[in-house]
Amino acid sequence: MSTAAIILITVLLGGMLIGLPIAWAMLLSSFCAIMVEGIPIAILAQRLFTSMDSFAMLAVPLFLVAGDIMAKGSISKRLVAFAESIFGTLRGGLAVVAIVACTIFAALTGSALATTAAIGAIMFPAMKKNMYPKPYSTAVLAIGGTLGPVIPPSTVFIFYAQTSGLSVVKLFMSGVGPGVLSCVCLSLVAVGMAVKDRLPKDEGGFSLRRAGKSFISALPALLMPVIILGGIYSGIFTATESAAVAVMYGVIVSVLIFRDVKPKDMVELYMGTAKTTANLMLLIASANVFGYLVAYFNITTLISTFFTTHAASPAIFMLISGVLFLITGMFMEAVATVVILVPILHPLALSFGIDPIQYGCFMVFLLCLGIATPPFAPTLYLSSSMNETPVGAAIKKLMPFIFVQILVGVAIAVFPALSTWLPNILK
Repeated sequence: MSTAAIILITVLLGGMLIGLPIAWAMLLSSFCAIMVEGIPIAILAQRLFTSMDSFAMLAVPLFLVAGDIMAKGSISKRLVAFAESIFGTLRGGLAVVAIVACTIFAALTGSALATTAAIGAIMFPAMKKNMYPKPYSTAVLAIGGTLGPVIPPSTVFIFYAQTSGLSVVKLFMSGVGPGVLSCVCLSLVAVGMAVKDRLPKDEGGFSLRRAGKSFISALPALLMPVIILGGIYSGIFTATESAAVAVMYGVIVSVLIFRDVKPKDMVELYMGTAKTTANLMLLIASANVFGYLVAYFNITTLISTFFTTHAASPAIFMLISGVLFLITGMFMEAVATVVILVPILHPLALSFGIDPIQYGCFMVFLLCLGIATPPFAPTLYLSSSMNETPVGAAIKKLMPFIFVQILVGVAIAVFPALSTWLPNILK
């Protein structure tokens, strides 16, 4: 490995260790390597610009603002009321309601923190009123938020597509099966824990009239993922165009129909989206330069040699990858990890004959588990703060949910059809 390549890796790791933002650490390391190697500095500017000059990347700010619009209004309350009318009579039913509501809300926003915040604001008071232990309810909302970036639309999948060259639509569709399976498995674990701890249940019984009324109330919100994913699946519009449709639909539902988002609120939402988009675009631009240098210095070849030496089969490669994703997800944001690791691991997965869509879903799913796993765990800290619960107490109740999510991740690795059957229909 050349001196410039060593500097590229060393400066990146050093910058991350001292707390430098990932984007700036990659830019600094790339700049230092370019200077040492004598590569024309114009390469840096060209790579920065061309990575952002992408039609697919327009979907990022559009999905972000669509999610903010949905989170701002009363949509979360309507979704919770609908889920409660169906699952509220189970023992521990409110936990199931929270998980199902998080699943549906994830299909509207694609954001982990927005999902935990919006659903948690409604469920925490209800669960407290019904004598649910705070550590238990905190764990439920923390793990529920991790479904946000897995179920489409997902900005993490958009960045994966941009970095790997895969289809955004197929990556979106790959998250549907694992997302639904996670919802079912997490609900079963929640009910099992509730039965074991003898948590209360609603004795009122199921009411078809109540379910029908809540369904009609939540119907405009429930139609959004149907319209978006149905439009993409049928070929009516692309993933980027679907993001624009999502914004228009969100404005119609929240501003004109429900009237719980005022026109003046839109300015604040747009400003927040602009700031978030600027940070994300800087990240993808710096990752593009870094990925170019990784290929230039043949670092991918060195890593490929390591894997072919120590990973004798695709199964071992998936095992090593899974452990790597779980560990990095505990310390780094999913988007940052994707833009660093995908240029290196995506070609390796192809060399082992692994379906690229399956591998992308596998990576994103396990990385997003870190959103609730300490020490990174933003949804865990948010949930603990909202519910006024010590993080340590919540972690004990969180572990069964983490375990079952790891099993779902194993299922994605072992059964390719779980993540590829829907994308393959699009062929």
